[in-house]
Amino acid sequence: MLDFPGTPGTLTAFVLRILQCVFAAGSVASMATAVGFYNFTAFCYVIASMGLQVTWSFMLALLDAYALLRKKMLHNPILVSLFVVGDWVTATLSLAAASASGGVAVLFFSNLGHCSFGDECRKFQISVVLAFLSWITIAISALIMLWILAAG
Repeated sequence: MLDFPGTPGTLTAFVLRILQCVFAAGSVASMATAVGFYNFTAFCYVIASMGLQVTWSFMLALLDAYALLRKKMLHNPILVSLFVVGDWVTATLSLAAASASGGVAVLFFSNLGHCSFGDECRKFQISVVLAFLSWITIAISALIMLWILAAG
């Protein structure tokens, strides 16, 4: 298998996983502290999706940290296949959640001209931005994992 930045067990992979976890946790925190988010299915979906993202990314960050400490490369084809499936599932869910909640946010600000929730609208927007940032980092990881699997 190839040995390039982003492969499991490298510092780049660890940083990507930590960023995924931080962005997703920030999205959940921002949305969960907003009053009334539960009135919108898209906002509930972003919390569920980002919660799964936090769990997945944190587990893989721990695995990458372990591999870095032991100086091992995680190039087992079965393990990489698991990473590919997990990354693509969480990437798809994250994109869907970010897009759906982004659509609701655009409805409030652009189409209605204002948001009647006051300061909560800013939290909704921050959560959507963090969800998209989390998706970008998981998409990078997913593409790297797919490349590793195809090259292996």
